Amino acid sequence: MQKALIAMSGGVDSSVAAYLTKQAGYDCIGVTMRLFDGENIAGDKTCCSEDDVLDAKSVARRLGIPHHTFNFKSDFEKSVIEPFVAEYERGATPNPCIECNRHLKFAALYERAKALGCEYIVTGHYARIVRAGEKYLLCRAKNTEKDQSYVLYSLTQEQLTHTLFPLGEISKEQTRAIAAEQGFISAHKPESQDICFIPDGDYAAFIRRRTGRDYPEGDFVDTAGNVLGRHKGIIEYTVGQRKGLGIALGAPAYVKEIDTANNRVVLCKNEELFTSELNAKDFNWISGDLPTGEVNCMAAVRYRGALKPAIAIPTGEDTVAVRFLSPQRAVTPGQAVVLYDGDTVLGGGTID
Repeated sequence: MQKALIAMSGGVDSSVAAYLTKQAGYDCIGVTMRLFDGENIAGDKTCCSEDDVLDAKSVARRLGIPHHTFNFKSDFEKSVIEPFVAEYERGATPNPCIECNRHLKFAALYERAKALGCEYIVTGHYARIVRAGEKYLLCRAKNTEKDQSYVLYSLTQEQLTHTLFPLGEISKEQTRAIAAEQGFISAHKPESQDICFIPDGDYAAFIRRRTGRDYPEGDFVDTAGNVLGRHKGIIEYTVGQRKGLGIALGAPAYVKEIDTANNRVVLCKNEELFTSELNAKDFNWISGDLPTGEVNCMAAVRYRGALKPAIAIPTGEDTVAVRFLSPQRAVTPGQAVVLYDGDTVLGGGTID
């Protein structure tokens, strides 16, 4: 019997993933990763609290599988929180869930699974893995409204070989129905919607508390460099933002660029937010093979964003230029661009 390590967050998705894996005949071990000190976090729309650990243990007991809690706090600090802060300080808007998947769930936890003799890592992501000859494909979930392939683009061929996504073929409604039938405590639990280590959503306040640094006021300027007013510190803003600017100009204004070198936030009209090109770094081609020419594809520039026709041109081992067939709004440095061929993820990287 093959062994599988189930990443159990305490939520409904990972609970049902564990159930389906056991039903499929695997010898299962449940694991909850302690990623940060979340014991005192209030609210029911985040994860990683002490209650979440207890919920995961409750589900594991009902399934009759062992459960362990692994401490990955130092890894999470180094690989997720520190880069998150650094990216905001340089005017970018990172996606920490992608980095958590890259460094924690499918790297650190994968290594722990191998040490425990497990052939597979199992998570509650809505995505599919399909074998095609000697290669493994990462594909969108059947339920495209819940598809999470965008945040999984960093997976390698080796990782795909040893990963299972049991929820890839079913809907969220089916997942909750299974959880209710099995009497799981997580059956009606709300989805986590916020960054786990910033449950109140106030990123700037978190960064100030963490660094102890002051991020001074500076100028709002238009695209011609004319001063329009004063901003509250560059970490308060992200490209495309309209609300919370604290400035009245008589017409809607949006953040076009964060100029960290001059401590300025550039504002523009909505039509000035559109661009047809971007460059991406740290790009991972899931096949493991670097294309030799242009790649016709569909591309997404934000989580759950619409897929748009594009041409991708490799410019180095892990850099790619992406040219859209029509201009895209608010392409944001620090976010990911992910390329698709139909339902198959070709790869992805960080918008530079």
